[in-house]
Amino acid sequence: MNRRYPAPGIDTATQSAAFARPGIGLRLVLAGCAFGSLLTAAWSSAQVMTIDTGEGKGPAASTASAPVDRQYAQITPTHVDLPKTELDPKTRLQLIRDMQSEQGFANRPFPRGHKGLTLQANGKLEPAGVNYMNMVINEGLSAKPGTRVVVTDVRIDRSKIVLDFDGGPDAKHRFLRHIQVTAGPEIGDPDLDPSLIDQSGDPAGSRITLAFSSYVPELTAAQVKSLLNPLISFDVKTPIQAYTDTLPPALKDAILSHKVLVGMNTDMVMFAKGQPNTKSREMEGQMPFEEWVYGAPPEEVDFVRINGNRVIRVEIAKQGQPLEIFTKDVVSPMLIAAGTPELAQTQTRTVKEGDVEIDPNKQEAPAPPSLRNPGEKLPTDNDSTGVMRPVEFPKPHPDDMPGSNPDEQSSTPPSSQPAQPGSAQPAPQNSPSQPSSGTQGAPASTAPAGEKQPPPAASNQLVQSGTASAVKN
Repeated sequence: MNRRYPAPGIDTATQSAAFARPGIGLRLVLAGCAFGSLLTAAWSSAQVMTIDTGEGKGPAASTASAPVDRQYAQITPTHVDLPKTELDPKTRLQLIRDMQSEQGFANRPFPRGHKGLTLQANGKLEPAGVNYMNMVINEGLSAKPGTRVVVTDVRIDRSKIVLDFDGGPDAKHRFLRHIQVTAGPEIGDPDLDPSLIDQSGDPAGSRITLAFSSYVPELTAAQVKSLLNPLISFDVKTPIQAYTDTLPPALKDAILSHKVLVGMNTDMVMFAKGQPNTKSREMEGQMPFEEWVYGAPPEEVDFVRINGNRVIRVEIAKQGQPLEIFTKDVVSPMLIAAGTPELAQTQTRTVKEGDVEIDPNKQEAPAPPSLRNPGEKLPTDNDSTGVMRPVEFPKPHPDDMPGSNPDEQSSTPPSSQPAQPGSAQPAPQNSPSQPSSGTQGAPASTAPAGEKQPPPAASNQLVQSGTASAVKN
C-alpha cells in the first residue's frame, strides 16, 4: 500500500486538496522539496563559524602559533618529466579508461566538499597547513590516511584533471532521488526497518584536482599516478603497510614491532597489537578511561589506558621483573610538522592558571579585579578617602557593665554596704549561698538583740548587689 507523507514547507491540508487534483500534487511536492532545500541552505549560511574555510580570509582554527600535524603540512614537490605536446582525443580517452576504477591508498586525510584538494603538477598542494586542517574540520573527513579509495569519475578540462573518489563530494541531481516510496508500518513504529527510511544518504566522497600551467600534456596513467604519489599510493600493499607508510619512521618501526607508545590513537594500537583480550571502563577521579589488556600470564601482559582516542598510560608486566609504567607522550612530537604554519595576525595574551606567587620584597601585589577601563574614575571617587581599612567594632563603655551605675549603688540599703570594723553584719535569709537556719541548722545571727533583722526584700537586694559587685571585680 502506498503512503503519502507531508512534503517539507507545505501544510497537510494544502497537500490533501492538491493531491485530489491530478498533476498538481507532484508540483507541490517538488516545490516543497526546493523550498526546504533553500531553508536548509539559508540556515547553514546563517551559522557563525570561528574556523577558517580554507583560504585564510577568516579567523584561524587556532589563535596560538602552534605547529600543525605533519599530515596537514606542505608536500614535497615531485619531479616527473612532462611531455611538451598537448593531450589529443585518442590519448584522452585512453587515459580516462586507464584511471577509471583504479584503487589506491590515501597518504593524507581526504576532506569532503565540492572544491576538494588542488595539486599543482610538480608543485605544491593547495590548501596546506592550517587551511588544510580547517577544510577537514568544516567539510568533514572522507578518508583517513591508509584507507583504500577508488576512482569513480575522471574529467579532463583544458588545464586540469579532476578525479572523484568514492562517489565524489557532490550529490547526484536525479529526479528519483527526491522521491521515496515505502510500504509497511507507519514511521515511528519500533518494528520499522531503518533501511527503509532513508536509502540515499549524503555524499561522502572526495575530490582531487591535478592542475597544469597552460594545458594538459599527453600523459599516461603511470605518469598521472606518479604526480599523485604525495596524496595517493597506487602500489599493491597490505592495509598495515599502507597505514604505516603515512607515519614517521620511528612510529612506523614501533607499530611494526608491535609496541604501544603513549600518545598513540586507537587505530595505531589496533595495527600494533590487534584486538585486546579484554576491555574495561573505569574512572580515576573525574576522568573516565578504558583499559585494554593484551596477553595473559605467564606471558607478557600489557595494560593500555585510553582516554578518548589517545593512549595516556602503558603498563608492561613481565614475569620475574618489576612493573614498567610509561606516562610520557612520545608520539605527539613525532606527528608535529617541523615548521610552524602562518596563522592569522591576532593579538594573543597569555593567561596563567591558578594562584601566582609573588615576592613581597621585590614585586608589587597585583591590583584587585575591576570592570573599569584603565585610568577611568567614577564621580563618587574621592582621592582623600585613602585605602579601605578593616572594619573596627566599637569597644564596650564602662557604664554598660552591670553594677557600674553610681545611682544604683546609692539606692542599695545600708545593709549592702561593707561592714565597718567591729560591727556584725546580718546574714541574708533565703539566700542561695546561705542555707536556711530552720532547715539546715545554721548558726544564729550575731546581730544585737535590740536590732531588727532586715526584711526579705532587702536581703534580695543585698544578694543582687553582691553578685553585681562580684561580676565587676
